[in-house]
Amino acid sequence: MSLDVRAPLLLFLISLSSRLGLSRHIEDMEASDGLYSLLSLDQKRDSEDFIFRRPLRCLDMLATDGYFSFVASRPQLACAAFIIAEPSEVISLELFDINIDCSAGDFIKMFDGWVLKGEKFPSSQDHQLPMHQRYTDYCSSPSSGGSSRSSQNVAMIFFRIQSADSGFTLAVKKLHNPFPCNIMSQSPEGSFTMVMPHQRRNCSFSIIYPVEIRLTEIGLGQAKSNELSPQVRQRQVWSGCSGSGDYVELLGGNGVDTSKMFPVADLCFSLNGLAQMKIGCDNSVLRLVSSGNYINRVSFQYRLLEHNELPKTRENSLDNFCSVE
Repeated sequence: MSLDVRAPLLLFLISLSSRLGLSRHIEDMEASDGLYSLLSLDQKRDSEDFIFRRPLRCLDMLATDGYFSFVASRPQLACAAFIIAEPSEVISLELFDINIDCSAGDFIKMFDGWVLKGEKFPSSQDHQLPMHQRYTDYCSSPSSGGSSRSSQNVAMIFFRIQSADSGFTLAVKKLHNPFPCNIMSQSPEGSFTMVMPHQRRNCSFSIIYPVEIRLTEIGLGQAKSNELSPQVRQRQVWSGCSGSGDYVELLGGNGVDTSKMFPVADLCFSLNGLAQMKIGCDNSVLRLVSSGNYINRVSFQYRLLEHNELPKTRENSLDNFCSVE
């Protein structure tokens, strides 16, 4: 496989690893060729008969369908695997060949989303389920706790296994999602259209890089299209929109919980044309807030900022914005 094909996911893994303190783990994956074999799976998925299998590590990232088996060689008290799919997919997880001792403190839990340094994605404000329903605990209910389905393109599994030779197999399968909502992007550049049809919910598109986001089209309910000059559009972008019920919000921050991120801009009018913003944070988010009364949509493009483009503190007249060293 050529480097340009696997580079976006590799860059994503390295970027994520720096936030998790997993840099050494990613290096070990590269050295063992585990990461590159994972990235080359797209070539093999054309074959319907091909089933990918590999060992599951105590700390792991999964980005393809397959079967991943964990067998403890020593007590493993704090393990986790992060699973990510394409933006237009959700993730089905199922446990097989389970050999753990729940009564001795072993556990396997699946989570609808990601937990990074104590912050959860999607946040409780953006996810439709209450937090306790987003966890699936095998030990609490072995008959029904062996499977889970995510609401977005990320999911994860936590496990603790204290006895050698104990373990389980995790089956990962990606499923099509006709209306993607709350997305973690694998790539620092790309384009996407988010649509929310008559549902009262918030949808975020999270990019774990400092990026420039270009809004190419916004359709918010019955609002009239505004063809604005750049000067007028800039003033409109910075006006408060939270009371409108339907708006697009740009956020920046160094975590993944959108409720704790800094509001960069909001827009509550329909737009045909370009509006753009540079967000120099570890995490850049576009968030579509919908009242449920309309069919809302937003189309945008995004690209990684070059080092000399990274905004400094107080640029754009914002106090305490994500500072760049």
